[in-house]
Amino acid sequence: MQKRSLFTNKLLPYLLVAPQITITIVFFFWPASVAMYQSMESQNPFGLQSRFVWFDNFVDLFKSPNYLQSFWVTAVFSAAVAIFSLLIGLYLAVQADRVVRWGVVYNTLLIWPYAVASAVAGVLWLFLFNPTLGVLAYGLRQMGVDWNYLLDGNQALGLVTMIATWHRIPYNFLFFLAGLQSIPRGLVEAASIDGAGLFRRFWDIVFPLLMPTTFFLIVVDMVYAFFDTFAIIHQVTQGGPAGATNILVYKVYADGFLGMNIGSSAAQSVVLMVIVIGLTVIQFRYIERKVHY
Repeated sequence: MQKRSLFTNKLLPYLLVAPQITITIVFFFWPASVAMYQSMESQNPFGLQSRFVWFDNFVDLFKSPNYLQSFWVTAVFSAAVAIFSLLIGLYLAVQADRVVRWGVVYNTLLIWPYAVASAVAGVLWLFLFNPTLGVLAYGLRQMGVDWNYLLDGNQALGLVTMIATWHRIPYNFLFFLAGLQSIPRGLVEAASIDGAGLFRRFWDIVFPLLMPTTFFLIVVDMVYAFFDTFAIIHQVTQGGPAGATNILVYKVYADGFLGMNIGSSAAQSVVLMVIVIGLTVIQFRYIERKVHY
């Protein structure tokens, strides 16, 4: 029989959760409410005068071709980063789960990229693929590829997608490896004895048991692609060329801090917040139904 701790002080539970509630209010609800208020204002570049314009900023956003282009770029970029990082992370985790000798070294080498900050990762790949100084860029030119991501929008989007995927793979790898190691070996061995092949064992036994981990990673990878890739975009392309890599979170920065259009930037941040909340709700409401815990 387990012993339960009872607290007679009714105020104690509220005191215990007060720090977390305070952090949530200060760092989420308060900035979100300020952004919503500013999204309905029109300010001059110096912030000295403002007037209430209601939803005009939102109307102007969805009439802007540049903003609609950012929607498309963000959708392609976030989907590519999530899909490739999940697939590669799962493949590496499956291979690492089979390694017996030097397994610790193998796992450590795969985890290292996660210790690199996003901005540093962008600079590292920038040196490798710089059109004039990059070693890999030189190799691509030797193979006949006209590489210049500063002028080619598709190359720029492909480059930042590779960087974000490379930076995200270790995170997915860790969770997939932990999920694989928690699966009872007896289930896989029983299927092997019954004659199930390698692919059949993975698809019918291993992958369904990994679905909770996969579902969690889908959610956090989408949020990562929407927000945490800002530093990569800023270091490598600054949203260019011609807006080819100008994802929504970077456009918020560019319009607000560089263009000094505070009202439009605040409106964009509100739209981005609604999109991320909507995606999370859809994933938990519909995708989770297919997950077997």
